[in-house]
Amino acid sequence: MRALVADDDRGTVMVLKSALQRLGLDVVVALDGTEAWEILQRDPSIALAILDWMMPGADGPEICRRIRGDVPLAHMYVILLTSRDASADLVAGLDAGADDYLIKPLESEELRARVQVGLRVHALQQRLSEQVAELQEALSKVKQLTGLLPICSYCKSVRTDQNYWERVDHYMTLHTDVQFSHGICPACYETVMARLDKEEADSRIALEQTQSGSKGSQ
Repeated sequence: MRALVADDDRGTVMVLKSALQRLGLDVVVALDGTEAWEILQRDPSIALAILDWMMPGADGPEICRRIRGDVPLAHMYVILLTSRDASADLVAGLDAGADDYLIKPLESEELRARVQVGLRVHALQQRLSEQVAELQEALSKVKQLTGLLPICSYCKSVRTDQNYWERVDHYMTLHTDVQFSHGICPACYETVMARLDKEEADSRIALEQTQSGSKGSQ
């Protein structure tokens, strides 16, 4: 995971870079706001940025506003680094788009804790994005039927958009994810069996009549 450190104080930059590297991050450095923004434009894969409030070129809050207005960068977790500790200043920084802040001089354990929070949030956002993508892919494969579907009252065939008549099971298989397995319900079973019994009886009577006629002619 890549991180950006932007501060015009080289000593602070080295401290932050070393701390982030110990957390397993690949760190890129900028010494002013203009350079920081150029790096972000070139590399939208940066997941976390620590920006000094006061920098030449563009200050931290201004970079925050640009990040939140740029779709490829909007997911980034941003921490503002400042010596200002007044509530109004902190609110202004958060309103500009920062997710968190660090007060100078830096305290190592606080820095570690706040960065780890940022990494957890980014990991959750990434997983959520993956799940949304998976859901969209699944939905794109779903076929749906909507609107009026003409169906024959007798044979139950349905009329397609091309004005052809198809069996309902064939039509549903083509236009939905439904798969049919054919069987016979009890009511239809009785009807079919009664018809078969009648056909068998009629055939037997016809055969008997044919045989009787043959004997009579002899």
